[in-house]
Amino acid sequence: MRRSSAETKAVILAAARERFAESGFERATIRAIAADADIDPSMVMRYFGNKDQLFAAAADFDLAIPDLSGVDSGDVGARLVKHFVDRWERDEIMVVLLRSSTTNADAAQRMQAIFATQLLPVIAEINPKEPLRRAGLVATQMLGLALCRYVLKLPPVVEMSREEVVSWLGPTVQRYID
Repeated sequence: MRRSSAETKAVILAAARERFAESGFERATIRAIAADADIDPSMVMRYFGNKDQLFAAAADFDLAIPDLSGVDSGDVGARLVKHFVDRWERDEIMVVLLRSSTTNADAAQRMQAIFATQLLPVIAEINPKEPLRRAGLVATQMLGLALCRYVLKLPPVVEMSREEVVSWLGPTVQRYID
């Protein structure tokens, strides 16, 4: 049975999501993804170019930001930092996307879209004055933390407990929100 171009891409993306989740970015190969999709590896390359671009297309990441409407307005920054630390540590997909986004334009666009569609509305609801700037500054803290703690693994940042991270970054994020 012959598939349409859209069907082929969908099958490849589904196989890639499963393979990246199961094996991680480093161990997942184009050949394994193609085998999972029952397709020739050259077709994966035809549709997606390379593994980084395939990962960027397959990375469907939910920040899962909780409803903050019931949180005391002075505690929102700390709550967001705690949430992001928990979220970054829950699975490696976001870390892999962050790592990829430093060298791959598609992954960078994916990361931008995640923050624009998921963080921006939350910040805009909390403080509608200059939400783009506020969300961007919150993102600098969360992405900077993730880069230093999970990618570069800077010892003083890695050695901090979650509570210390929250107590240090919470006030900064709160200032951006306020």
